[in-house]
Amino acid sequence: MERYGSDTEKDEQQKPLLQRGHDGKVRRAPVCCSSRYGLALLSSYGFFVVYSLRVNLSVAMVDMLNATHQSSVNHSGTVCPAHDIPPEPKHNRTASVYNWDSETQGWILGSFFYGYILTQIPGGYLAGRYGPKWLLGFGILGTVFFTLLTPVAADLGASYLIAVRVMEGIGEGVTFPAMYTMWAAWAPPLERSRLLTITYIGAQLGTVIALPLSGEICFYLDWTYVFYLFGVVGLVWFILWACLVFDSPNTHPRISEQERLYITNALKNELSTSAGHIPWRAIVTSKPLWAIVVAHFSYNWTFYTLLTLLPTYMNVILGFSIQQNGFLSAVPYVGCALFAVLSGQVADYLRETCFYSTVLVRKAFTLIGMIGPAAFLVAAGFTGCNYKLAVTFLTISSSLGGVSASGFNINHLDIAPSYAGILLGITNTFATIPGMVGPVIARALTVNNTIEEWQTVFYIAAAINLFGAIFYTVFGRGKVQPWAVHTSLSHGD
Repeated sequence: MERYGSDTEKDEQQKPLLQRGHDGKVRRAPVCCSSRYGLALLSSYGFFVVYSLRVNLSVAMVDMLNATHQSSVNHSGTVCPAHDIPPEPKHNRTASVYNWDSETQGWILGSFFYGYILTQIPGGYLAGRYGPKWLLGFGILGTVFFTLLTPVAADLGASYLIAVRVMEGIGEGVTFPAMYTMWAAWAPPLERSRLLTITYIGAQLGTVIALPLSGEICFYLDWTYVFYLFGVVGLVWFILWACLVFDSPNTHPRISEQERLYITNALKNELSTSAGHIPWRAIVTSKPLWAIVVAHFSYNWTFYTLLTLLPTYMNVILGFSIQQNGFLSAVPYVGCALFAVLSGQVADYLRETCFYSTVLVRKAFTLIGMIGPAAFLVAAGFTGCNYKLAVTFLTISSSLGGVSASGFNINHLDIAPSYAGILLGITNTFATIPGMVGPVIARALTVNNTIEEWQTVFYIAAAINLFGAIFYTVFGRGKVQPWAVHTSLSHGD
């Protein structure tokens, strides 16, 4: 009888469960109009809201600053000249502007993550104990509420704005752990990559749409409307989520019997039979988990550096206006979204049809999704004022990063589906640290906003990415670990 969690690659080369067909019990349910893909689309909308509320400040910040004050900062001659744009139409610009220095800007942009880190592990625990639907729903609703308060907080002072952003982070901190807990009950093993990458594309689309749209809103209205309009979009999502989503197939009143049996049978040998017991010692000493932690931390260093500071780089180095800025800052995430979805399809195809082991697929996609971005990020720092080449390299870097969505990002569900929310909470806690310190360090290193200073920022991010990829390749695993189940049956990935 085979045991779970063998660290040998040989143990991970079995045929997937749905290919066995011994008893005919597991029959694939149709995709069209299915509840699981409906959940994927609505969760994608939810993560669209999450990321649009997270990144809109990055663009709005450019318009929130006193231009006269900012121009007084000493800039090097290596900063690129501004690009010609059509004359700005006259419009009523009534929003306040602020004299925040570079350090204050860094703290404001990073403050979200100080709240975000607090609710990662509690979010995973609470989702497992009380159900993920309402935890995720109210988490995002809380973020929406504080987003709507952002203009008032900014007028009161930088410290108030930082406090509001911390509260937004606390609300959003439960979203990923709760979503992983949801997918642990909804995602059949051989559809995980597809379903989770549909969810992930919402995060990318939130970035892709929020960045240019925020620029347009700032241009034609003023920066306060960035927070009001995206807040309304979040309220609409909450209503749909509350009415249409359920914690598991067994509690969904409108799911077909075929789909319910397909999901529950596919997962019956993976989920722990003692949900009340959490093997904390085994979890925190698990090498496969720490492999994900290191990879997640490393990837997010690059991701959050670009997410929070790319609009600033586009403005102060490449010379783009607020209107151009939002669009060009979003271009890299278009590629990331496309590659994320494509990688999900390819990953599941390799596992289901080509019978490649889960661990091999996860490691290959992680290497591509981390080393590729590191190389092109460094290259972008050496393009000088060739903005076309700079945007091209940054786009390739972010696009290749999307491949990791089917690498370490999904690996929590491979090694411990019963505790996926808790594992995601643990890894995301560490992976939030780059969001907290990355912008602060980057802005401290770019006081004069020279190309050389920004090259240093890119070098640091690339080196951390490379280390994370190597560490995951050595210690990552693709099997359900022995502490995650209490049966001797295997789904044989």
